[in-house]
Amino acid sequence: MTIRLYNTLTREKEEFVPLEEGKVKMYVCGPTVYNYIHIGNARPAIVFDTVRRYFQYRGFEVEFVSNFTDVDDKLIKTARELGEEVPVIAERFIKAYFADIEALGCQKADVHPRVTENIESIIDFISALIDKGYAYESEGDVYYRTRQFDGYGKLSHQSIDELKVGARIDVGEKKEDALDFVLWKAAKEGEISWDSPWGKGRPGWHIECSAMAKKYLGETIDIHAGGQDLAFPHHENEIAQSEALTDKPFARYWMHNGYININNEKMSKSLGNFVLVHDIIQHIDPQVLRFFMLSVHYRHPIHYSEELLENAKAALERLTTTYENLKHRKQASSNLTDSDEAWLAKAAAVQQQFIKEMDDDFNTANAISVLFDLAKQANYYLMEPHTSEQVIDAFMNRFEDLFFVLGLKLEEEEWLDEEIEALIEQRTKARQERNFQLADEIRDKLKEMNIILEDTPQGIRWKRG
Repeated sequence: MTIRLYNTLTREKEEFVPLEEGKVKMYVCGPTVYNYIHIGNARPAIVFDTVRRYFQYRGFEVEFVSNFTDVDDKLIKTARELGEEVPVIAERFIKAYFADIEALGCQKADVHPRVTENIESIIDFISALIDKGYAYESEGDVYYRTRQFDGYGKLSHQSIDELKVGARIDVGEKKEDALDFVLWKAAKEGEISWDSPWGKGRPGWHIECSAMAKKYLGETIDIHAGGQDLAFPHHENEIAQSEALTDKPFARYWMHNGYININNEKMSKSLGNFVLVHDIIQHIDPQVLRFFMLSVHYRHPIHYSEELLENAKAALERLTTTYENLKHRKQASSNLTDSDEAWLAKAAAVQQQFIKEMDDDFNTANAISVLFDLAKQANYYLMEPHTSEQVIDAFMNRFEDLFFVLGLKLEEEEWLDEEIEALIEQRTKARQERNFQLADEIRDKLKEMNIILEDTPQGIRWKRG
């Protein structure tokens, strides 16, 4: 089986063939760190973390780079409003970003480069573009000559003539052409800046990713990814910059995740309808948010609501409950029998179906459906009067493997709470001794601790209310 993915560049699903056998070089555009991330930022973090995990699951070695934009207009504005320095603001929200994505089950990138730590590489990149005639200096700013690059518009599938409509030169800009975009911004009074051949200033937004992808992954990479909103102009401009410099393809595959809609409108800070991850995970299990994001194919829009999150919570609990039932049966059952090849084959078939769905453009929505098939088969098996430890292990292993690929957890540390387990054991003993008054007292005490008891065929279990 081979992995096929949708390439925004060609608008087709293509077989994934890496530049180097067994390896994947992947760059994902990261956030501008002037605030906590919203769920729109969380979606690419979750999606491409899962893509990375799946490549690794299929035996690839993945070099994964995701940047931080730690200086730009938004950061300068926030720093001015708060009376703080730009690096202080950036550091605060980089730490917050790591806390949020860790809660969401995302692994850190191999490298998280920052703009401010790569100024020299960016200046060298711009200088080389000037030398080749693709860029020019104008009163301390440096612009890219968009028309100079023949392939401009190939990612967004727009022609130069289409792009020209609506293009304009803003007040203070000294461009040769309205379509030209900035590579280096001359510093305004009081702004953070760096020395350059063109005077004090700072990088434009688009140049940073071209320079850092080249520095950390090379002139041509396998996959460049990010949100759909970045395809134009950000990624289009990255292609123009990088390919003009190297005369080589910048990225062989371009992946973009869809938008998030709130109340049937695209989530947007300009509309004021964005939701911060920092706020959501105060009252919703971050794993539920991840599961919710993965329950829709990454290229499709997601419709967000509290009701849909609750549905995702219930769905995830059905899966984890099945796993817990398997574990309890294994621990509690004294009625184990020999292995059953037919059931082992069913567990193996589920894994192959999961791979088939994920191989088809990382279809996590269908992969989650396969997990429910796994749960269904496991629950049927648990109804058998005699069960095999080998079969139970096979089902449990499938859950563990596939949940890990999706970045989901099967168990919470709370299931190991010794105090609660001791109280449950006391209540069980009281019931066995027909001391129902004590059993009820313990149940009430547990209820005050927000603990709900569940009587299952595998024994008594508990969970937070």
